[in-house]
Amino acid sequence: MTSAQLPRKPLAGWRVLVPRGGPWGDQVAANLRSRGAQPIVAPMINFAATDDAPALNEALTRLAAGEFDWMTITSATTVDVLSSHRAVVAAGTRIAAVGETTAAALVAAGYRVDIVPSEENSARGLLEEWETATAGVIPLRVLTLRSEIAKPLLSEGLRRIGHDVESVVAYRTIGVPVSDQVVADVKAGLVQAVLVTSGSVARQVKDQFGLIPENTLVACIGPQTARDARAMGLRVDVVANERTAASLIEALVKVAEER
Repeated sequence: MTSAQLPRKPLAGWRVLVPRGGPWGDQVAANLRSRGAQPIVAPMINFAATDDAPALNEALTRLAAGEFDWMTITSATTVDVLSSHRAVVAAGTRIAAVGETTAAALVAAGYRVDIVPSEENSARGLLEEWETATAGVIPLRVLTLRSEIAKPLLSEGLRRIGHDVESVVAYRTIGVPVSDQVVADVKAGLVQAVLVTSGSVARQVKDQFGLIPENTLVACIGPQTARDARAMGLRVDVVANERTAASLIEALVKVAEER
């Protein structure tokens, strides 16, 4: 194999903090290794059952009975909740996903997807395309499933348009302390990049690490996450163009190559 045929390793020598575990974290770690980086998988958030299980169960029963025209899904974790409850979506109910990652999770779990924003993968992006996708029909009965700490941007936006929206908490997001060694390495500047994959992760990065060293890149998985991170007082150095892990890693590669 010639040098021209060798795989590029633009992140060689980089230690990168991956703040989520599970299949997502494993895949990101593998992709980082393929680019030469040394991933540090240190989950900073986890998910717990909703505090209002009766409300969720009732909503899912009504979902199966066809009482909603649409259901909106804002994260892959919500898809996990649907799967764990063996939720049935009535044939006449359509599903909107806020982004490609969420849509892929829905399809993998056996659900269909009717809307995915073509531009910005966020609640804002979904609202911008909602009227076209629904042919301007008002009002629609909409079930929005969300995290306990999620901002009500989507629910409020749909209500402003004139829809009948029922917002139900599907799960809670809780912080997970990372090891003392990881904290020490980040504070000492021994980690070249910290990935920030949500507002919840941004909060944990800020709370657990404090002031991030200047030589450590804080990389956010899209414009909305970057806005959330800055609102919490976290410095943001890199923003992925799309809300995907692949785009986030490419953003790091671009910085490495520029250097």
